[in-house]
Amino acid sequence: MIRQPMIVAQLVHISGPLKGEIQEFSEQEISIGRHPSCIVRFPADLVLISRNHARIVREGNTFRLVDSSTNGTFVNGKRTKEAVLKNGDVITLGKGGPKFSFLSEVKEGAAAPEVQEAPPSPGVDAPPVPPPPREVAPPKMGGRGREEIVREQREVPLVIQYGPTLRSFKMVPVTIGKNPSCEMILDHPSLLDRHAEFFFSREQYWIRDLTGASMVEVNRVPVGSTGHPVNMNDEVFLGPEGPAFRFLGQGRFVELEFHPEEKPPEQAKNEDRPANEEARPPQDRKSLFKKYFRR
Repeated sequence: MIRQPMIVAQLVHISGPLKGEIQEFSEQEISIGRHPSCIVRFPADLVLISRNHARIVREGNTFRLVDSSTNGTFVNGKRTKEAVLKNGDVITLGKGGPKFSFLSEVKEGAAAPEVQEAPPSPGVDAPPVPPPPREVAPPKMGGRGREEIVREQREVPLVIQYGPTLRSFKMVPVTIGKNPSCEMILDHPSLLDRHAEFFFSREQYWIRDLTGASMVEVNRVPVGSTGHPVNMNDEVFLGPEGPAFRFLGQGRFVELEFHPEEKPPEQAKNEDRPANEEARPPQDRKSLFKKYFRR
């Protein structure tokens, strides 16, 4: 059966009551507000948002935002009554209100009837028979009999929300870092030029560390240069000072509010001591006081 493509709108909520959610819609019109009939519904006590605040209307292969609110709707920080949305646009409902990123994606739709081809007429050469499917080679084995992780180049979606931006990729591997050669460039003080790489293997998403310093972690476990699989709701840390992401499945990663791990008081105290100052045992300091009072 042939499947017809379907265009869906994705809303990635960056702040507000729906923060962290990724919603997908195939409707012709997406209503946004506090009214119970709205598709994207906000709490009734969030009065900054109007009951019928805005609509996203599909027009062919494009989506148009139409504002009908009192406090306004902002696209990339600019107040607007109507705007054609582009992938990665950030919409704010009311000044300082909830934010979400917009993304449109083409997906497989419902199956359409398959057209039956007429049999070839006598005397006409039949079409060539396609070759049998290629056999998949057995997994490669690394040292000590361990299975080697194969980094596949695959057409799978990867969506990363970082701050007010939303990046979408249709193929992996995807490299993250500060270097312009990276597919996703992040200007963060903790990141190196080529910092980490998302890839696909064994039918799931993986991440590997490119720093050589064990900076990248999944659930606070270093992933190493070989890589580590990422499962639903796993937390990915790119460094001790962030940034951090949560995996929501289907290739979607959203930024987490990052809180560095607290160090034990004694460890923090020792780190605050100047390098040229040697730690003295308690009895040494006590003996100094004794010598002072004997004078």
